[in-house]
Amino acid sequence: MNQEKQISGLCKLSVYIKTFLEKNPRNYDENDEEFRTILKKSEIENPWFTQEYQKSALKNWSNLLNENNLKNWLENYEISKIPKNIGLVLAGNIPMVGFHDVVSVILSGNFPVIKLSSKDRFLIPYLLKKWREFSNNSIDYQMVDKLENFEAVIATGSNNTARYLEFYFKDYLSIIRKNRTSAAVLKGDETDAELQFLAEDIFQYFGLGCRNVTRLFIPENFKLDRLFENFVNFKNIIHHHKYANNYDYNRAIYLLNQEQFWDNNFVMLKEDDKLFSPLAVVNFSRYKNLDDVKNFLSEHEKNIQAVVSKPELEIENSIYFGETQRPNLDTYADNVDTMKFLEVI
Repeated sequence: MNQEKQISGLCKLSVYIKTFLEKNPRNYDENDEEFRTILKKSEIENPWFTQEYQKSALKNWSNLLNENNLKNWLENYEISKIPKNIGLVLAGNIPMVGFHDVVSVILSGNFPVIKLSSKDRFLIPYLLKKWREFSNNSIDYQMVDKLENFEAVIATGSNNTARYLEFYFKDYLSIIRKNRTSAAVLKGDETDAELQFLAEDIFQYFGLGCRNVTRLFIPENFKLDRLFENFVNFKNIIHHHKYANNYDYNRAIYLLNQEQFWDNNFVMLKEDDKLFSPLAVVNFSRYKNLDDVKNFLSEHEKNIQAVVSKPELEIENSIYFGETQRPNLDTYADNVDTMKFLEVI
């Protein structure tokens, strides 16, 4: 059965990735050099895709792709008996962000017609090539510059792009994803370790992912110094020229407009009710009543990808600190079950 070979191939791909990440570069063989070249090309073409963050994404995927995880995930779904062409318009805001859609389409028994993001052109094709090798050619796919000959589509873009996508694909079954962001709710008694995990939720991938926290809800008496003290592990982020440019620009705008903000020389905290914040800025608000926070989250749920909080706050569907960029296989973007969608087309 193809799916068994495909799962076996993914497990081998996981081992291949782990071996590469653990190996000393001095001991690289020919295959390792090819992998390293791919990472270098990605970073050259898109400076946001640093070696560190590409390897972080690879590590997360290698941890997910084991036989138990894959079979537990897939046992809830039926495999397509008649493969259909599924158009995929992939995002490129963080490394490999579109890989889940590709894996879902293949393991659902369908055929992906893939339009890569111009910002992420190398890593996904390389991993697919290795997956095909490891699965004895039991997977198939097509890379295209323009989507044609497909029966359904899964596309990700900005809010502006999504309007175009919705019009362009109006005659097809589709999942069209828009901008989302994530929030965190603090109880006030978080440990330093928890706040350092929160820093990962904020700064991982420079804060460019929809699962990165851009909005904080903090108790009235919470001291902002505690945040800055526990964000310090990410102080070197300011040495990345593109991040620094955003930081300098937004800081200059706030100074010019005489807006109040708190600054630690690599990130700014701004008291603002907006859910989305500019890069290098985290919006926050102080709350008296937790129910007000829950109401805000409920009212803005269509714009929220994930909420971080301690379990005792009983925030619906919240996750723990440090987990935003480690989604499970059954964690779907926009909370739309991709595999269920692929079952019914």
